[in-house]
Amino acid sequence: MFNDTHELLTYLDRMHGRTRALIACIQTEDVDWAPAPQWFTFGALVRHMAGMERWMWAETIAGRPSRYPGHGPELARDLDALTTYVDRLHEESRAVFAQLTDEDLKGPVATPGGATLSCWKWVRSMIEHEAHHRGQLYLMLAMRGVATPPIFGLTAEEVHARSLPPAVS
Repeated sequence: MFNDTHELLTYLDRMHGRTRALIACIQTEDVDWAPAPQWFTFGALVRHMAGMERWMWAETIAGRPSRYPGHGPELARDLDALTTYVDRLHEESRAVFAQLTDEDLKGPVATPGGATLSCWKWVRSMIEHEAHHRGQLYLMLAMRGVATPPIFGLTAEEVHARSLPPAVS
C-alpha cells in the first residue's frame, strides 16, 4: 500500500526509469519486430504501456472514463517518436497522480470494467501491468540478442556468485 502521494510518485518515477532503460535498448530496425504473428511489436508494446498508464489509469484515477487510444503506429512510428510519446504520457500521468491527496489513495476508484476498489489498489494493478510488459521487453530484447541492464543492479549470475550455499536441512 502507498501511504502517501510522495511515496507513490517516487516509486512511479523509479518504475518509469527501469522501463525507459529497456526502451533505450530497442534498436531502430526492431521497432516493428514481433516474436510471432499477431503479437505486439516492440513499438506496439511501448505504445500500449504508455497509453494505458495515461489514458486508462490516470483518467480513471481522476474520476474520468478511460480514453485508451490503442497502440497503433500512428501514435508514434519510430524510436525517437516512441521515446517522446512515452515520456510525454508519463509526465501527464504523473501530473494527475500528483493531484492525489493521501486520503484519495485510500478512497474508491471505479475501473473501466465496472469494479470499485481503493485507489492504491488500482495503482498497484498499473504497476503489475507495466512489470508484466517490461518482462516481455526483456524477453524480446534477449530474442534479438540485445544485452539489457539488470533490473536492480545485479544480474542473476552476480547474485549467485555473491551468495552463500543453501543451508542443508
